[in-house]
Parts: sequence; structure tokens; C-alpha cells
Amino acid sequence: MSVTGDSVSEGASGAGSGLGAYLRLLRLPGAAPLALWGVIGRAPIAMRSISCLLLVSAETGSLTDAGLVAAAMLLAQGTVSPVLGRTADRYSQRRVLLTACAAHVLGMTMLLVSIVLEAPLPVMIIAAVATGCTSVSFTSFMRARWAVMVDQGMLRTAYALESMLDDTIFLLGPLLVTVLSTAVHPAASLVACALLTLTGSIAVALHRQSEPTPEPTVGRGPERAIKVPGVRVLMLCYAGMGFQFGAVDVTMIAFAREQSSPGLSGVFLALISVGSLIAGVAYGAVDWRLSQARLLSVTTCVLTLGVVPLAFAGSSLMMCFLAVLAGVAISPGLIAGSTLLESVCPKGALSEGFSWLTSAGALSIATGTAVGGRLTDAFGSAAGAWAGVGGGCVALALSLVGQPVLSTRRPVTEATSELAVQEQ
Repeated sequence: MSVTGDSVSEGASGAGSGLGAYLRLLRLPGAAPLALWGVIGRAPIAMRSISCLLLVSAETGSLTDAGLVAAAMLLAQGTVSPVLGRTADRYSQRRVLLTACAAHVLGMTMLLVSIVLEAPLPVMIIAAVATGCTSVSFTSFMRARWAVMVDQGMLRTAYALESMLDDTIFLLGPLLVTVLSTAVHPAASLVACALLTLTGSIAVALHRQSEPTPEPTVGRGPERAIKVPGVRVLMLCYAGMGFQFGAVDVTMIAFAREQSSPGLSGVFLALISVGSLIAGVAYGAVDWRLSQARLLSVTTCVLTLGVVPLAFAGSSLMMCFLAVLAGVAISPGLIAGSTLLESVCPKGALSEGFSWLTSAGALSIATGTAVGGRLTDAFGSAAGAWAGVGGGCVALALSLVGQPVLSTRRPVTEATSELAVQEQ
């Protein structure tokens, strides 16, 4: 590790707990700029699909076409994201970020032109796939960078900060999309997404202090993250949680419709993020005595139990309170999962490992949305809530069964051992 990296780690050691931990984290050299540019680079995550839906529906008048185009983009991103993470681990994040952001802007331009010119649906879908394939998992890259910036004692706070910023983005992103699409032009929000991705990617790529160093190899490529049992268990846990998130989103929309107040669906979804944000701040400020593996089981249990009351909501006011309750364990669960991933994944495969978690969560959110939508259409909003409980139960069961592998520390490869000897 470089001298700069060592000094940062030492500064982070023993940072303690409490809300002041966030200030101590941001005072570390280079930490505040990294957090800022990370927010700018991943803001489009909460904007891109909604922007696509609004623009396609505005230009074609078809919500079906809009849904197909947005889904194609999301599925392509979820599929290719681990490949980009793997490439970053092998050749450096900087190269991948700079190359991908240029290709992404080109793909986004193709998508914008095809939609505005009302090209045939297959053309729009191809452009959407190109856009998705060039979208790096910015959240994954950022978490890998924080693992370089700080030591283990400060890492929980760093991941808590990331979750807080994610929640803030998902609170403000849809609002920004609505303002740009209605007050400026339906295409303005997609243009903003391209500019934000370009700016954030370049700035983070040039933040050399936090860049993970590609793992040195001895006669072979770096170890694959997907081959580590702990990573696979975490992927399945994230899939269960993602399914729950998708089903709960549909539940909120269906409940608002049942109350003859469809506009409240946005309020309910925002309140889930509020609960997650508040809980994330508190979770990251506490110096927990339980192991991260046990904390994952505790948080997934709370996450599952928090969704059960949604099936019994009797009024919009009650649902507002229950929505906050349902979001309380989201950030803590994801923080525990991120911290575990850092401990079980090979050091030279963190970008790939985090990308696998992101993809597993994203694809299962789509599945949960689809299943929840069918159930709510047939049996009402309560059925969607119970589907979400089912996803949470899967995550909880896997976190319990997987305790042995989740408690195993990162494997030490031959290359890593050789590097350690050289440093000594």
C-alpha cells in the first residue's frame, strides 16, 4: 500500500463511534471530494429509468413501450455490471470509468435520438441495451474505493455514509426528473443523467488516492469474487432483500390506488427512504459488539418483520407511519452486507464482488416488482406485502445458514502473500 493510503488508514483507526464519526471520516485527506463526486456520478441511478419512462411515454404515448425500453436498459446493466467490475479489478477502475463513461454518453445519445425521432421499438431497445451495458455499478466502485481509503475501524462508517447518500439520491432524484421533464423538456432529465455520469466518472477516476490497486498475479489471473462461498451467500441474501423491495414498492402503489389517492404512492415510497436514511445514520454511528455476520441476520429479521404490518394498514395515515417502519432496516442491512463483502472477498476482486451484489439486488427488485404486481392485481395490496415478507424470509434464512462462510475472513492468495513479503 502507498504511503498516502497508510496515513489515511492510521488516521481512521480508532475513530470511535457516535455521529462525530461521520465528520472525522470526511476530514480525512481526500474523503470529502470522493463522497461529493461519488454522489454526482451515481445520481443517475435514481433518475435514468424514470427519465426513460417519461420520455418514451411522452413521445410515443405508449406506457408499454416505455416499460420495455426501461426494462431492457436495467436488465443490460444488471447483466454486464459484474463484467465491468471484474475488468476494473484486473486493469484498474480508472481505465474502466473513463472508457465506460465515454461509451455511455454515446449510448445515451443514441437512445435520446431514437426516442425523439420515434424510431421503431426494436431500435429504441437496442439503444437502451447499449446504454445499460456501458453503465458501471458506481455504488460498487465507490465501496471498493472506501476500502482503500480507510481501515477496518472506520469502514462501517464509510459504508453507512454511502447508504445515507444513496437514500438521499433516491429521495431527490425522482423529484429532479419531474422538474426537468415538466419545466424544461421531457428529454432534459436524460441529458442531465448523461452529464452527471460523465462528470462524476471523470472526477472519481482522477481521484488516484482511493483507487484500488489491481491485484498482482503469479502466472494466472486474479481470483474471481463469484468463486468465494461468502460472496455467493451474500448475493442470495441481496436477491431476497431485493425481491422484498420490489414487492413493497408495488404494495405502496396498489394501496394508494385502493385508497383512491394514487398521488400518495410517491409519499409512501419517500417515507420508506426516510426511515432507511434515519436508521442508516444511527446504525453507522454505533460501535456494534456483534459480528457483522450476526448483524446481517438481525437486520434481515427486522427488515422482514417491518413489512408484515403493511398487510394490515387500514388508512393512508397509518400507512405513512408503517412505511417509515418498513424502511428502518434497509440501510443497516445493506451496510452489514457491504462490510461482510469487504471481509470475505479477495482484496483484488472487490469491484467485481460489489458489482455482483448490486446486480443480484437490482435483478431481484425487477422480479419482486413483477410478482408483486400480479399478486396485487389479483388479490389486493396485502398480497404484495406478503410477497415481500417471503423475500425477506429467504434473505433471513440464508444469512443464518451461511453464518460459517460469512464469518470466514478474506482468502489470502499466493499473489497477496508475495506482495506482503515484498512490502516487508
